[in-house]
Amino acid sequence: MQRIIVSRCLVGEPVRFDGRAKRLIHPVLAQWREEGRLVPVCPELLGGLSVPRTPAEIVGGSAEDVLKGRARVLTSTGADVTQAFVHGARQVRWLALEQGCRFALLKEVSPSCGVHQVHDGSFGGHLVAGQGLAAALLKAVGVQVFSEHEVDALVRAVAAMENGA
Repeated sequence: MQRIIVSRCLVGEPVRFDGRAKRLIHPVLAQWREEGRLVPVCPELLGGLSVPRTPAEIVGGSAEDVLKGRARVLTSTGADVTQAFVHGARQVRWLALEQGCRFALLKEVSPSCGVHQVHDGSFGGHLVAGQGLAAALLKAVGVQVFSEHEVDALVRAVAAMENGA
């Protein structure tokens, strides 16, 4: 049985920066939760940030640049929260490896969990192609990462692995 990392906000936990959840309603999530497959995580909380918290974006580069020390994660008020985001992403990577997770379902556009898009660092609501720090670290260790818009693809990937395809 495959275990799956999942953003806590997607399973209905109010952990987002604004103190809300972004519950994803999909029958397979309820089934997987009952089966004990889900490993809910919030990289920002694992990194020591609170709920609610000031919005943050990757500034000056990509997630990979942040992880290499060439860019930062800043809040909309200018506070540098890079270390908290890096620490939280590393904790998620550790949990995925420790739990044997080969898949992750993450919240798109988050500076931690974005799979295909993140905010551009201007705090103007603009999106760019890219990924969040936790998504980048998970991909780097071979975890297949999906956004909340790709649940059906995740279901197929899990089934294929479990059926030996």
